[in-house]
Formats: sequence, structure tokens, C-alpha cells
Amino acid sequence: MVREEILVDARGHRCPVPTLRLRRALADAPVGARVRLLADDPLARIDVPHFLAEIGAELLDSAEADGTFSFLVAKP
Repeated sequence: MVREEILVDARGHRCPVPTLRLRRALADAPVGARVRLLADDPLARIDVPHFLAEIGAELLDSAEADGTFSFLVAKP
């Protein structure tokens, strides 16, 4: 079964907004959901992994292309 991703596009916003939007999306998502965050604030590279470790969420994938950071997260 392929799960659809929930997309959170926080490009154009500075931290902590991307992490706050990710937090809200994860809170609203069912257990096991996959949420992809897009952010272009370089601080997201630090903030997002710290936030995920704090809540026990799994970072499935992360990438950077053309100044945009992509984080794929599984809700615990």
C-alpha cells in the first residue's frame, strides 16, 4: 500500500514557522502518516531534526536542491 504524503510548504518563512507548521500537520495526521516539509530557511536543517528527535518521529528522507530543504517524516 502506497501512502499519500501530506505536503507542508513553508518556503518563504523563517524559523520557527516551518517547524511549527510541521508540528501542526503531524498533530492533525493519523499515526503512520507521512508528512513532507519544504523549507528554504537554512536553520531548518538544524531545527527540524531536533524537533523530530524531541517528539520521537522518524525522519525517512531529507534532501536539498536549489536552496529548498525537503524532509519526509513518519508520524509516530
